[in-house]
Amino acid sequence: MLGAAGAGALAVGLTGAGGSAAAVSSYRGNRGDRSDRGDGRPADGGRGRTVAILLYDGFTALDAVGPYEMLCRLPGVRVVTVAHRPGPVRTDTGQLALTAERALADVRRADVLLVPGGGNRGTVATMEDRAVLNWVRLLHRRTTWTTSVCTGSLILGSAGLLKGLPATTYWASRPYLAKLGAVWTPGRFVEAGRIITAAGVSAGLDMGLHLAARLCGDATARATQLAVEYDPHPPFDSGSPEKADETTRRLALKLIDDAVVPAA
Repeated sequence: MLGAAGAGALAVGLTGAGGSAAAVSSYRGNRGDRSDRGDGRPADGGRGRTVAILLYDGFTALDAVGPYEMLCRLPGVRVVTVAHRPGPVRTDTGQLALTAERALADVRRADVLLVPGGGNRGTVATMEDRAVLNWVRLLHRRTTWTTSVCTGSLILGSAGLLKGLPATTYWASRPYLAKLGAVWTPGRFVEAGRIITAAGVSAGLDMGLHLAARLCGDATARATQLAVEYDPHPPFDSGSPEKADETTRRLALKLIDDAVVPAA
């Protein structure tokens, strides 16, 4: 997620962003056809599926962990975390690190690719990281679904995967999608053929549950929702910029900027 201070840095990053590989897909709205076996087995008839979650310095924790929680217990599904090299990867606040199991060079194929968003520094740097962008393009050639959470869609766009497609991102970053050739579309998540983009941070939970249904059917997804007791009733109703007043929006961006660790 990008705070107010990230606008200038992101604009600079977008100058060199973009890739040669464009995704060819059709928009199917927020939900598409899926196979529901109803017995908890993978919807592909039993073949194991791999979900690769990209980690990079400065990513936002919930962008990765939210979908992980929805997917990690699914039968026949293995979730693997991937980064430049195995080991701890620091989040945008610098107060937490997640462990990457595998290096980019060691993961050449996945059924699902998930790219989380990050703070100003992490997002912009990754949008310009040739190794990461090439890896994203490589995996996308063979994925069933290529997905993102929050500003992760800007990374997909920098890899050339969103040209002409509907997509979403963090609310403060919506204008930047157009610079990458995408069409901002409202929704907690937006599905355009093989590409699914989720809105900011917590929207990854909804997208993760949608992916659970796609991978193992609605019955297993419903059970997963109960397993993690995902029944949100927030005490406030300011979870989208359309519902929040200007003071709240400004404070939200300040909170992000104040919490993000600056580049070393």
